[in-house]
Amino acid sequence: MSMKFTELQCKEVICVATGQRLGFVSDVMVEIPGGQVCSIVVPCQNRFPGSFGRREDFLIPWNCIKRIGPDIVLVDVRPEDCRAPRQKPGLTF
Repeated sequence: MSMKFTELQCKEVICVATGQRLGFVSDVMVEIPGGQVCSIVVPCQNRFPGSFGRREDFLIPWNCIKRIGPDIVLVDVRPEDCRAPRQKPGLTF
């Protein structure tokens, strides 16, 4: 199966264990130089809109994706286990 990033980016991510809606795919992490996708990135929604608190993302390992459908991505993870601080834009080597 092949898919363009823009097609994956439009899909909502849902946890199958809890039914929690995590958000929409915003990015993917790719292993260099192998070129394999290792995780998807879903921005955490702030509890208070416009707050200046810590920004976090869900980094969901590729092997935790159970099904990619036409509109959603079903994942089997505990959301609290895959939170990570948002990285600053730019390349890091």
